[in-house]
Amino acid sequence: MRIAIVGPAHPYKGGPAQHATSLAHRLSAAGHETMLQSWRAQYPKMLYPGQLTVDQPEVELFPDTERSLAWYRPDSWWMAGRRLARQQFDAIVLFIYTPVQVPAYLTLARAARAGGCTVIALCNNVMPHERRKLDKPLMTALLRRVDALVVHSGEQADLAATLTGSPVAVAALPPHLPHAGHGVPAGEEPEPPSPGGPESQRNRLLFFGIVRPYKGLDVLLRALAAGPPQVCLTVAGEIWEGRDDLLSLISELGLADRVTLTEGYVPSGDIPAIFSAADALVLPYRSATASQNALIAFQFGIPVIATRAGAIADAVSDGVNGILCGPDDVGDLARAIGLLYQPGELERLRRGVAPPDPGPAWDDYVAAVEKAISAGRT
Repeated sequence: MRIAIVGPAHPYKGGPAQHATSLAHRLSAAGHETMLQSWRAQYPKMLYPGQLTVDQPEVELFPDTERSLAWYRPDSWWMAGRRLARQQFDAIVLFIYTPVQVPAYLTLARAARAGGCTVIALCNNVMPHERRKLDKPLMTALLRRVDALVVHSGEQADLAATLTGSPVAVAALPPHLPHAGHGVPAGEEPEPPSPGGPESQRNRLLFFGIVRPYKGLDVLLRALAAGPPQVCLTVAGEIWEGRDDLLSLISELGLADRVTLTEGYVPSGDIPAIFSAADALVLPYRSATASQNALIAFQFGIPVIATRAGAIADAVSDGVNGILCGPDDVGDLARAIGLLYQPGELERLRRGVAPPDPGPAWDDYVAAVEKAISAGRT
């Protein structure tokens, strides 16, 4: 088939751009004639308080990439859809991860469908974790005008079914992990932490990624204060909002000498050192659909403490490669941290960590996209 992916690509940073680019490579490798239609301007800076772009590609660039879409040029949305239809693409896959872009995608989808294209919505989240008044009507309007959807969990499929009658394919989010040649210099890949000996215990936990309320960093800070007093925390990522409140909470809890804020976007080249300096990654999310972060932790040999929130805990086997706890529960998270530092427990969990194998997960994901296209065309 001829498939066009519409979504972010380098120089845009982070998971969505890595995911869209990786999917283009995988679809091409599966024998589909693929192109990636990206943005030259995604949305106004005021709507995205973090760093928008990076200088170095984080995954291998896809050769057939165009960057003609701009938030401030509605005509570019319509023209892109018409152009893809004229080029006789069988299917267009829209990367949906924020309702802000729904007007652009609605316009593009309408133009493409008028020209005979099948339009698939690939939803990172069917609805945002932190919802605004217009999010539901915007997403409903879009999802009712696509031919099929791909989502990342059964829970998300159930949510999608309340908004649209279009067929839904479910596939776990596959890994797009930092590797040599794309941010990690060849020959400098980190060795997994040593599985034994007190010298391998760092007494340091890691919170990684954009700091937003639904990710529960405040819960983690309170649990840290209630847990073993020798344990420290590194917070590595952009703080989008509430920085002053975060600093006040750290001071109020007496954690100023135990919490290190590494503010700003973490480029791929810095990821190995940050993960290898920690005993475990903590995902204290209040709600979640899927996350790459647990897989990154496993890639670098460290276990994960995660809440049972949505699909985020699917990668964690409780007591094998990590510890699970209840979401938004300070006491249960403090229990998990204390358990991690029981004699011999950290070493035992490290032995249960296996690096993720991207191949089978991507095979399943490509098959789900193909299934959605087939269902949409039918």
